[in-house]
Amino acid sequence: MLGQSTGARLFSALNAVFLIALSLLCIAPLVHIAAVSLSSSSAVTAGWVRFWPVDFTLDSYRFVMTRGEIWSSMWVTLQRVALGGGLNLLLTILIAYPLSKESATFRSRTGYAWFFFFTMLFSGGLIPWYMVIRQLELLDSIWALVLPAGVPVFNVVLMLNFFRQLPKELEEAAFMDGAGHWTTLWKIYLPAALPALATVSLFAVVWHWNSWFDGLILMNRPEHYPLQSYLQTVIMQRDMTFIQHLSRAELAIVSDRTIKSAQILIATLPIVFVYPFLQRFFVKGIVLGSVKG
Repeated sequence: MLGQSTGARLFSALNAVFLIALSLLCIAPLVHIAAVSLSSSSAVTAGWVRFWPVDFTLDSYRFVMTRGEIWSSMWVTLQRVALGGGLNLLLTILIAYPLSKESATFRSRTGYAWFFFFTMLFSGGLIPWYMVIRQLELLDSIWALVLPAGVPVFNVVLMLNFFRQLPKELEEAAFMDGAGHWTTLWKIYLPAALPALATVSLFAVVWHWNSWFDGLILMNRPEHYPLQSYLQTVIMQRDMTFIQHLSRAELAIVSDRTIKSAQILIATLPIVFVYPFLQRFFVKGIVLGSVKG
């Protein structure tokens, strides 16, 4: 900052203060939920809890650990992430590779490209979407959460732009050595596209982890809800059934609010811990394919 003018230094300082304040505003709700989950019921009811636990206790977490609903929904989400993320990555690769070719090589490329682009702008609507899934007899199964979102078109666009940036000489050399398109894709393109593969994989995993609306619509039984759908029902509904199994001493420590906060935090921590280590891939994904030669 030595060569900067006073106005530039002032702008940098104000910009830093603004970004720090914005970051704190984003973190504050999560910190408050953590404080509530670690506080006693009486302190939460009295409104004493802000950003630090009052009457620290882990009883809310102990109670959540004894309930099977959150673990069954966690298992459904893990299945969804594994199956959905794998299917998204596979279909993204298989679609992006031919669409990355020139029209002279793949004559129908323009038509297919417009077809996929059209799906980013328009959809058939919620009712036709539900009716198709019902007619395929996918309701109340894990495939209802995986197959309808099998082709993330935005990820396809990112991947095909990355493929188009790779030197054409690599493909030409592979063809001269007798390789076909399958060999070129798996042996040449994919090893060179690891940053792009990591980016679209993370986009798919985060989307499947955070998705909740389709679980409420497509699952008929609560035990088949993914984690975020289960948490949505927990937050929107007041579940008082657990009170019947608690003593007066336990009710002074845990309550509906502290248990909800503990469940929310348990569902949030996995992605919160993973995200900082993978942030660089998300930044890479933002600018992926944006620089043209």
